[in-house]
Amino acid sequence: MTGRRICFLTGTLNAMAGAERMTATIANALAALGHHVTILSLWDTASQFPLHPAIRHEALFAQRPSFRREYLATVAGIRRHCAAHRTEVLVQVDTMLALFVLPATAGMGLHHIAWEHCHFDEDLGKPARKLARRLAARFCRQVVVLTERDRSRWLEALRPRCDVVCLPNPLPFPMPATPAPRTRKTVLAMGRLVAAKGFDVLLRAWQQVAAQEPEWQLLIHGEGEERPALTALAAQLGLEGRVSLPGVCHDPAQAYGRASVFCLSSRYEGFGLVLIEAMAFGLPIVSTDCETGPRELLAPGQDALIVPADNAEALASALLTVIREPETASRLAASGRAKANGFALERISAQWDALVKAPPSGAAP
Repeated sequence: MTGRRICFLTGTLNAMAGAERMTATIANALAALGHHVTILSLWDTASQFPLHPAIRHEALFAQRPSFRREYLATVAGIRRHCAAHRTEVLVQVDTMLALFVLPATAGMGLHHIAWEHCHFDEDLGKPARKLARRLAARFCRQVVVLTERDRSRWLEALRPRCDVVCLPNPLPFPMPATPAPRTRKTVLAMGRLVAAKGFDVLLRAWQQVAAQEPEWQLLIHGEGEERPALTALAAQLGLEGRVSLPGVCHDPAQAYGRASVFCLSSRYEGFGLVLIEAMAFGLPIVSTDCETGPRELLAPGQDALIVPADNAEALASALLTVIREPETASRLAASGRAKANGFALERISAQWDALVKAPPSGAAP
């Protein structure tokens, strides 16, 4: 089969976040495999991530509009793009997009794939997401989820007519040839500065760690709405000079390479790509036991130390363990690095390649 005409429909690529990064990563991989790929952003033609030169990136609006007011224009724009590019496969990079896609593509006979980046029991404050998931389960050919735990929730809650496929996020870079040296006394955390990431809990935990291990530093890479609150909390806890929040990390390899421990303090995660990235660099992991990624990706005591979410004392205790016990840290790091090999881009892009080529259920191969 020759390359298919694929459109990735997303909100925007001009945001330093996981779903946007994965959209670029998988779109690039499919373009490299010979597919004809376009990316249609609802707003903003800029991208935080490099795109394959063969990819055409367009946007419906220059800036984020009110979709309530611009609903019909959005639907019309999606249909116009798919017709102009003779799209065969439409990947909606958020199940919420089903609310636009289904009316936009009525009668076009497209192969619909809904890509879920959150977990089933989280609606991100948008009750309409539940309706959108039901529509995706009924009308898409496949729904792609990131973990087997989430696949089970889709199957039991919605009994979908379509295939629900578990495809984890891949490492967006080649497996590092050597692990990080882990010579610096730095704990690294990375993610958007939003409440879901639990950085407020991490700061409270760090107050306890800093009191006992004053030579160690905490580095939190990311940007977001919680920056003022986190900066104020760090000052309130007396952590000036012990914590830094330098903003978005444009060179993750350098950040991982300069750290000795990685900490994920999230209240919930759809996947937790940063865990796989940190493991690839051989960093010992301390993580919260949150849905859905960490619970599936990590083996407690084998490749990570796991603590309850929203528990600063437990988080501090686990961080102190990996700081003070080099043998434990090295054992966790080696196990994690071995696990990260299973998330190579080549392996997962081959699964996406098979997905976009899949015939309809019951069709002749």
